[in-house]
Amino acid sequence: MAADDAPLIVTLGFDAVAFAHFDAMRRRHFPAERNHIPAHLTLFHHLPAAEEPAVRAALAEEANRMREPSMAVVGLFFMGFGSAYRIESPELGGLRSRLSERFEPWLSQQDRRPFRPHVTIQNKAPAAKAKALFSELQAAFVPFEATGVELLLWRYRGGPWDAAGRYPFSGDSER
Repeated sequence: MAADDAPLIVTLGFDAVAFAHFDAMRRRHFPAERNHIPAHLTLFHHLPAAEEPAVRAALAEEANRMREPSMAVVGLFFMGFGSAYRIESPELGGLRSRLSERFEPWLSQQDRRPFRPHVTIQNKAPAAKAKALFSELQAAFVPFEATGVELLLWRYRGGPWDAAGRYPFSGDSER
């Protein structure tokens, strides 16, 4: 895939403590042969490369206007062949909605679905292993807080992602 036609992905970057926890859990539990990227919370899975200037402008505008969103990590959910942390954040939901409106003509079917913020720490694992991990994690889970510190833009290359931009939150508004 050439640089100019690689689809774009938008994720949320976390505070250092939350990222260290999520990424350690992902490295420990995600099948190594499939784990090409760090722990992340995906806001958009596939935006067209041709719209990169508009995507960049929207991300910069939102990040400059908005303060760092707080998030509650409220539980886990089972994905059939893996587990993810479930995130609640009205601020993050509002950001996702505003960006969805701006990106509406370009949204994939996956990105048109209701937003369920989460951080996947295991996926595509054998069913028995996935069920065992979910039970173990569920039994030990204690809710915690995290903060979003930036929007991250990536180019999808069929496996690894290439970093394409960082947009730190610097505003003083929840919007």
